Amino acid sequence: MNWRKDKDKDDGRAERGYHHGNLKEALLQAALDLISKKGPAGFTFADAARMAGVSPAAPYRHFRDRDELIASIAQRGFEQFESVLTQAWDDGRPDTVTAFERVGKAYLAFAREEPAFYSAMFESGLPPDANPTLMAASERAFAIIRAAAERLAALAPPGQPRPPAMMMALHIWSMSHGVASLFGRGDAARRKLPMSPEDLLEAEVLIYLRGLGFRTDLRADAAAAEAKPASQFSGPWAKPK
Repeated sequence: MNWRKDKDKDDGRAERGYHHGNLKEALLQAALDLISKKGPAGFTFADAARMAGVSPAAPYRHFRDRDELIASIAQRGFEQFESVLTQAWDDGRPDTVTAFERVGKAYLAFAREEPAFYSAMFESGLPPDANPTLMAASERAFAIIRAAAERLAALAPPGQPRPPAMMMALHIWSMSHGVASLFGRGDAARRKLPMSPEDLLEAEVLIYLRGLGFRTDLRADAAAAEAKPASQFSGPWAKPK
């Protein structure tokens, strides 16, 4: 579902109001619009009600407070994020390196195309563990990055210790998030860059992997490793059957 503001339909929203059946959706849309304009900390619960064209008391029918409203938006953002990353990863097809590169590009594309969701997810200041549903949604999205990191770790050259997959996942997530937040977003906070965010992230990850002892030609390593019979893989890095 697209939560972006439709300017042609938005004029006169306050005058028309909403029927009871879509009040929750109207509030979510209003809050998303406000986040895109003012950031997740730049508006009140009453502002969201005003934007939706309802009374200040109306939002309490569906949300305990402003934090719960933003948490609901963040949850939906993570659900969309998970879907985007899952499609990009495609279970590592046709090979680990190609699929991993798609995940990085998808991460940056989401930040650029859905800046309001991205802000609610990562810049609202809400503790994820205070909301079990939000926490679960964020963990499912991160699981895609971890799956990619596990496959990458399995490409470590012979004789080179394989780095912990969780460590790699956290490092790669940090790099992706840094590039997306500084250079790849679709709002006024985006900084200028003399190259594409995708090129910057690719170079950063390549330097990181080389620092861990990976060879320069990752694609050749991937082709060789993924050509092995499944029986030659063991432990947590085993190739899925």
